[in-house]
Amino acid sequence: MKKRATAPALAVFLGTILLAGCAPLVNLDPAEFANAPECANMIVRLPDTVADLPSRNVNSQATAAYGNPAAVLIRCGLERPGPSLLPCFTFDGVDWLRDDTADPQFVFTTYGLDPATEVIVDSTVVSGTQVLRDISRAVGNQSLPVARCLDISDVVN
Repeated sequence: MKKRATAPALAVFLGTILLAGCAPLVNLDPAEFANAPECANMIVRLPDTVADLPSRNVNSQATAAYGNPAAVLIRCGLERPGPSLLPCFTFDGVDWLRDDTADPQFVFTTYGLDPATEVIVDSTVVSGTQVLRDISRAVGNQSLPVARCLDISDVVN
């Protein structure tokens, strides 16, 4: 009788391992302030899909990934960036710095939110604009901005 009970349990266990192999965890390093309540608030608000890419399981707190292979990586809990020469733009009420030095990957970092959120987008797979459109509402709900993007003309008169 134990052999009959063990066989189905073994089949379920092996099936779980095989299914897990289809969509392995995405390994991301958590940011320094990943345990901030604002990050938890943001992560639970992220959509199930971003730019038509399904969410993936991740191994770290305050992180998210989309696509298989992952084409969008999100980490909350970074130190708020100071003044920057990177292009800064506002999308759905959230200010973002754009670093395109790792072309074809774009790194978008919130500006003025504490803690900051980083979004890495593989532009050969998905549009950064679409990604930000899909996640900005969740990201913008994490905290009130403590700074805003400024244009050089706002500073020099």
